[in-house]
Amino acid sequence: MKIEQIYTGCLAEAAYYIESNGEAAIIDPLREVDPYLKRAEKDQASIKYIFETHFHADFVSGHVDLAEKSGAEIVYGPTAQTTFKSLVATDGQQFKIGALTITALHTPGHTPESTTYLLTDEQGKAHCIFSGDTLFIGDVGRPDLAQKGELTMEDMAATLYDSLQNKILCLPDEVLVYPAHGAGSACGKNMSKETFDTLGHQKEVNYALKASSKAQFIQEVTAGILPPPQYFAKNAAMNKHGYESFEEVCEKGLTPLNPEEFEALANNTGALILDTRDPQVFAKGFIPSSVNIGLNGQFAPWVGALITDLKQPLLLVCDAGKEEEAITRLSRVGYDNTIGFLLEGMSLWEASGKELERITSISAAEFESILNINENVLALDVRKPGEYAAEHLEQTLTRPLDYINDWTNEIDHKGTYYIHCAGGYRSMVAASILKARGVENVIDVAGGYAAIRNTGLKRTDFACPSKGMKA
Repeated sequence: MKIEQIYTGCLAEAAYYIESNGEAAIIDPLREVDPYLKRAEKDQASIKYIFETHFHADFVSGHVDLAEKSGAEIVYGPTAQTTFKSLVATDGQQFKIGALTITALHTPGHTPESTTYLLTDEQGKAHCIFSGDTLFIGDVGRPDLAQKGELTMEDMAATLYDSLQNKILCLPDEVLVYPAHGAGSACGKNMSKETFDTLGHQKEVNYALKASSKAQFIQEVTAGILPPPQYFAKNAAMNKHGYESFEEVCEKGLTPLNPEEFEALANNTGALILDTRDPQVFAKGFIPSSVNIGLNGQFAPWVGALITDLKQPLLLVCDAGKEEEAITRLSRVGYDNTIGFLLEGMSLWEASGKELERITSISAAEFESILNINENVLALDVRKPGEYAAEHLEQTLTRPLDYINDWTNEIDHKGTYYIHCAGGYRSMVAASILKARGVENVIDVAGGYAAIRNTGLKRTDFACPSKGMKA
């Protein structure tokens, strides 16, 4: 028996490879499927089943491409409906993988079709569960993503409670829990950095599993849930109805363009220029109207949160050799319309003498000096609301990057804005978006709040009402 967790940190996503006696199964695969095919080939195994725990919202699964290439059958849980060929399992239906048995346990609550797969080993002993977004390490799935009709978030939370009590918590304590996500995913609010655990330990430490009643569970699970990123519903639809093949997406996007070709496409297609370089490198010189979302961070989730149209044509600026990685990561969240990339990164553009823009980046010490001279500086903290509430500078306004498309209409384009986040990644994203939208004077605070904490600036560590934007 082989069970391998294939964890992708930038998405905080876990897929699984299972093999026994020459037969294999994949659970919740990512969009690019060659790694799974090569893994099975290494074991001289054939992929028999592709198990999907639910219609994922935070990434596009590779189930359709993988089924076509491997001949495997796609399995969903009860109530699922797809427009491609799939097997919709009944509650309790069993599947054989060599000497192993996988049982579908219908566990609705996160979504109506959510299903946990119980793996029983060669001796018939319950070994592990693949819990999808039903049960995480330290948390449970958010119940607000798949409400239908008159069903409320609280109704779905009640259903989730029943699923956990009746299908999962009755399993032996030594059963391993393998979830679909870890810390950093927007599919939960309190996930641990650990990516698996025993069920018994989760009963002891997981706040949701320790709830003494259904009412307490509903209250705790629904408290403090932020709105989901806008791309979630669009990804779920792609997972339900299918999508363009990954190879076609790559072929279209991996088109090298010299500066003249790149500029012409940018001017004639309405393409968004997405610069994926390091924030501080970007700041020193970039193509006008570029938006910086660096590959060295949670690139795909931020693209999904901030670029509202999945069909938006994209032109990429990358460090040389990083183009395929960028296209791959974009495809994982459904952004399949990359139409080319700037050949040799920025070197040819700079050599051609074409226009460049820059963003000033100052140190935390310089920022301190400025605030000490002028308390009325327009300073924006673009961290999440919870981060701001935990601790922030008294002079800053909370303007979370997640909602920049909502609050940019409050910005005075003639004002000068000092922007910081936690470490410098999100602040440059925000600065680049504001710059692209006509705000000329944006200044990044390098190192973010981590650096600011080492200054003498006065901080507060409790939630304050959001101040209105000053003119």
